[in-house]
Amino acid sequence: MRQLTKGNVAVMKGAVLAGCRAYYGYPITPASEIAEAAALYLPQVGGTFLQAESEVASINMVYGASSAGVRVMTASSGPGLSLMQEGISYLAAAELPCVVVDVVRGGPGLGNIAPEQSDYFAIVKGGGHGCYRNLVVAPASVQEMADLTMLAFELADRYRNPALVLTDGFIGQMMEPLELHPHIAQAPEKSWAVKGTPETRPNAVTSIHLEPDTLEAHVRKLEAKYKEAEKVEARSETYCAEDADVLLVGYGIVSRVLRSTVDQLRERGVRAGLFRPVTLYPFPSRALLQEAKKARVVQVVEMSTGMMVEDVRLAIEGRVPVEFYGRVGGNVPSAEEVREHVMQLVAAPVA
Repeated sequence: MRQLTKGNVAVMKGAVLAGCRAYYGYPITPASEIAEAAALYLPQVGGTFLQAESEVASINMVYGASSAGVRVMTASSGPGLSLMQEGISYLAAAELPCVVVDVVRGGPGLGNIAPEQSDYFAIVKGGGHGCYRNLVVAPASVQEMADLTMLAFELADRYRNPALVLTDGFIGQMMEPLELHPHIAQAPEKSWAVKGTPETRPNAVTSIHLEPDTLEAHVRKLEAKYKEAEKVEARSETYCAEDADVLLVGYGIVSRVLRSTVDQLRERGVRAGLFRPVTLYPFPSRALLQEAKKARVVQVVEMSTGMMVEDVRLAIEGRVPVEFYGRVGGNVPSAEEVREHVMQLVAAPVA
């Protein structure tokens, strides 16, 4: 079934098809349509929607529902995600799967409601306290808002860990055709869940481990899980990268801008290509390194002051120069300005 859909609404359509049956959240621009869609769709499939009194309350409701084995989610933007960080840390420590969507707006603080990518550190690097990681996917279209939300639920259950969808106000608010197949996934059986029945009553879901050795063993278990995810779950895509001298790297709405930049540069004789991370954690380091080895320079473009660029530089291991270009404050870089930046870069004499 093909339909014209807003990105934020596509999130909930994908979530329902993924078997999500509970949503607890608090509205915030530019993510509010996710809660509105949850309130509309979840009751139609026997699910639960509840507007919590705050983001702190909502993430702890997510903790409770996940403890009971329900596929559950919430969504917010930067200020709300800041309030959820402690709860996300608890969820990771208790090995509770859930999906959290961050539709990024300008920051820090209240910032503005325009799109940005400035939550990268908070989401990709964990954000809360302790040794844990979030599984993170980064949609670049309305279709991927649905598809990658569905993937996030699968990853969350596979690794018993929070999975986050990191997107921006542009993708969340735009409308594009969405193709959906009317098949609703069944959530896997969760023998560890607390369900109040005699056989599950002894189960305990907790994030506290009082003895140092016990906590260390638990953290090592989490560490091994993340290392396994790094081996098998990294995803990326390329565009015209086979012969690229200049490899552009960007995610989300920026990656769409960069596709146009690549076309414009090639029209001017510059062999440019695009590398787009689809998962931000696990970061597709090996794939990026293989593509970067063929290039003379890597150009990272972000709607931030340069957060993902650190992961790019680590992945490339100093094999080729890495340059950065960024816009902030809710400004989306145009294909033309990135093109001119790259043209100046390739025209500059080699130091």
